[in-house]
Amino acid sequence: MDAKPADSVASSSRRQFLKAGAVLGGGLVIGFIVPAAGRFALAQNAAAAPATVAPFAPNAFLRIAADDSITVLLSHSEMGQGIWTTLPMLIAEELDADWTKMKVEHAPAAPAYAHTAFGMQMTGGSTSTWSEFDRYRMAGATARALLLQAAATRLGVPVAELKTENGVVVHGDQRLRYGELADAAGQLKAPDPKTLTLKDPKDWKLIGKGAKRLDTPEKITGRAIFGMDVQFDGLLTAVVARAPVFGGTVKSFDATAAKAVPGVRNVVQVPSGVAVIADHYWAALQGRNALKVEWDRGPHADLDSARLREQFATQARTAGAVAVQAGDAAAAMAQAAKVVEVEYSVPYLAHAPMEPLNCTVKIDPEGCDIWTGTQFQTVDQQVAARITGLKPEQIRIHTTFLGGGFGRRATPVSDFVSEAVEVAKAAKAPVKTVWPREDDVRGGYYRPAYVQRAKVGLAADGTPVAWQQVMVGQSITAGTPFEPFTVKNGIDATSVEGVADSPYVLGTPAHRVDLHSPKTGIPVLWWRSVGHSYNGFVMESLVDELAHAAGQDPLEYRRRLLKDHPRHLAALNLAAEKFGWSKPAAKGRGHGIAVHESFGSYVAHAAEVSVDNGVIKVHRVVCAIDCGLAVNPDNVKAQLESGLAFGLGAALHGRITFKNGEVEQSNYHDYPVLRLPEMPVVEVHIVPSTDKMGGVGEPGTPPIAPAVANAVFALTGQRLRDLPFTLAPAAKPA
Repeated sequence: MDAKPADSVASSSRRQFLKAGAVLGGGLVIGFIVPAAGRFALAQNAAAAPATVAPFAPNAFLRIAADDSITVLLSHSEMGQGIWTTLPMLIAEELDADWTKMKVEHAPAAPAYAHTAFGMQMTGGSTSTWSEFDRYRMAGATARALLLQAAATRLGVPVAELKTENGVVVHGDQRLRYGELADAAGQLKAPDPKTLTLKDPKDWKLIGKGAKRLDTPEKITGRAIFGMDVQFDGLLTAVVARAPVFGGTVKSFDATAAKAVPGVRNVVQVPSGVAVIADHYWAALQGRNALKVEWDRGPHADLDSARLREQFATQARTAGAVAVQAGDAAAAMAQAAKVVEVEYSVPYLAHAPMEPLNCTVKIDPEGCDIWTGTQFQTVDQQVAARITGLKPEQIRIHTTFLGGGFGRRATPVSDFVSEAVEVAKAAKAPVKTVWPREDDVRGGYYRPAYVQRAKVGLAADGTPVAWQQVMVGQSITAGTPFEPFTVKNGIDATSVEGVADSPYVLGTPAHRVDLHSPKTGIPVLWWRSVGHSYNGFVMESLVDELAHAAGQDPLEYRRRLLKDHPRHLAALNLAAEKFGWSKPAAKGRGHGIAVHESFGSYVAHAAEVSVDNGVIKVHRVVCAIDCGLAVNPDNVKAQLESGLAFGLGAALHGRITFKNGEVEQSNYHDYPVLRLPEMPVVEVHIVPSTDKMGGVGEPGTPPIAPAVANAVFALTGQRLRDLPFTLAPAAKPA
């Protein structure tokens, strides 16, 4: 993106930041000048560059203090994905900063910090690095130019005779620290961005090479503050009793036993249920357990997973809303030399972050303070303003580190934050509302379940000539404020991503993809990699089936179908090469491969598995990614490993089921995540690329389930079309 504000707006913005600098104790304060956010517009392609919209406004800023520290305020949330390091790297690169002097803080919630592509302050969609790449570098270059000008004035020499390195300005034997120049630099007029030249990539010292994570010392010493760590005098803790069935409501409650628990201060009804407020968590939990509530179980008291699966499967045999089509698929199917017809299914999944949901709220006449780990600051701020009757600017959100998000801390209705505000309002006291993990697993939000039926006609040489696919599953955004921007003609873009735009589908002359979006009463939400999380499994498993139906090697078959898609091929070929695909699998081992594009990045996984008494063991996975420029290669590798582990755990174990309207799982003992002994040896290879930058937080998840499923088929001859994987008793190495 090219941020070039008008001089008058830039001057006004700079004055605002200079005022902020005075409050912060002086030094140099640099405002990032970015396009002001227009209306919310969810990009269909997360890798697309955000459009420039006038007028311009300041966003985040950096400041340089007299002690040489350089503080960057992030408008995004750090939840383990590494932007606490990667984004400051962009500034440090252009600033020639001393990396050991870099500090980071989460920015407050304000319109100025809106995401340039989405028009709201948020973190998600694997967008943080590519959306900030130019403006963060420009902020560093601006600060460097001002420091050079201040040094030139002090030394009485031309700027051209100066250079910068490692946090100092150098002129011959003279060295001036950034900190001692900061105040003088802060009095200067910012240079016109048009006059600044960013570094040539060949001169980069950090970008593309990596740096030590800035949050590691905070986390290993315990200094990092997560939402659960927030504590201050007078703060109470609440646990809420919620209906055991979605859509249920309170008919009546008896708080006598709850109030008898030592430490319980109050019991209040809120829109989501009944809150027990106490001096500490244990008292609140015990009080909640003692509470007697009579529930109206509502319209979904008979929810049943098996029945839903049957209903979805029935719908999958009927026409739905058309997501994409070309030619006459039915006529072409009738002429096909061979037809492959299959059905796939995936279950509801919980996010189950390590840090349970929590939110601390303090309300007073002057405003409302909220401390929480959130991905949706703007939404939270607006919802809190509505509940309290305050203005949005009076809602002060203090973003903490997030102990895992995966989409759960980005709800369109701000469920856990709005509930905490309601509790604090009813209690008339500052309260931290905590969700035990059981509460979230049983009564939170879920990745939607899907059933998909595909019918593909092949020519004599195995090439697809007809493709019909019907998808059945809930829309994530229907009925939310996001619906106008994501649902068009009955099609939720997040439901069909990875299918309607698949090169396999679009490369087939006659194709049609249909979608049914049934309403079940089950709250659904984006889950790491969103629609790609299930569509990657379906598409790459299906293509493997087509390869075997055509009698061709799965790798060579993909190469044929992807011959006009160089980035898919680059990732696929690199993974195959490093894996040693051409070598036969050892006895008792099976090999599988998959490649999928999501969030602008192209990822291939090659997996080696074994099967013992019906248990799948994944021994080794080789990953390759084309994400465009890899700003921080170490972090790219870490995120690929993370996404792979997240997806593998779901493929082996993940399942949320309903019986008599209630969720049957509750915590890690019956909703297991991947355990350390189950983690395979992982190699990650990055495709050298100058193509458009994509994300890395989510793209590692979609290809792992199909790579493993395809490897199991290669070993046992059994196709795994349902998640989580369940092998037939007879499954054994072929």
